[in-house]
Amino acid sequence: MKEILLVEDEKPFARFIELELNYEGFVVSCAYDGKTGLRMALAKEWDLILLDVTLPGFDGIELCKMIRMRSRTPIIMITARDTVEDRIQGLESGADDYLPKPFAIVEMLARMRALFRRLEASATKPVHLSYRDITMDVERMTVFRAQQEIHLTKREFDILRLFLLNPGQVLTRDQLLDEIWGTEAKVEINTVEVYISYVRKKLSSYGEQGYIQTVRSEGYMLQ
Repeated sequence: MKEILLVEDEKPFARFIELELNYEGFVVSCAYDGKTGLRMALAKEWDLILLDVTLPGFDGIELCKMIRMRSRTPIIMITARDTVEDRIQGLESGADDYLPKPFAIVEMLARMRALFRRLEASATKPVHLSYRDITMDVERMTVFRAQQEIHLTKREFDILRLFLLNPGQVLTRDQLLDEIWGTEAKVEINTVEVYISYVRKKLSSYGEQGYIQTVRSEGYMLQ
């Protein structure tokens, strides 16, 4: 039985989510402000954290960053903020998915189950990856190029990991959306391009040679 931490300051809405998830067989604990949410998030291992962005104390973006510094627990942000910039900010902070309000409970459940499937699939893949002078430790979430550490957000890390698992193979934008964000996620195709540019910039900041190449009309390839 999976344990969920819900951090949401609107108590009636939090109670509604709690009851719906209980009905689906999840065990739910609630926090109603950022400080309590941080304490509870780090107190034990959760299967998933549902995190609102607007919280008393400090907001969900800052809370997500603090959690991500010490935990790899999957996080889905739930918020009324729904611009492309808001979604990118949420994902950049370390969230695994971003669910704008209002949403149907069936959509939230679909996002949760898709995330669980991706995590289960990832658990069977290699822990240590390397290509040319890039090395990755999946468990520690560290990346080095030529013995210099490269600091990546979780989303950037997941993208680079996918390329390291498939060197020399073209990955289409649809494949990246499916593998990194999940088929149920509402993410614009240009978000993929934005994140590819982030990863490229960080990989090239320690040297001139490129790694992720654009394959015209097809996608991207690590070479």
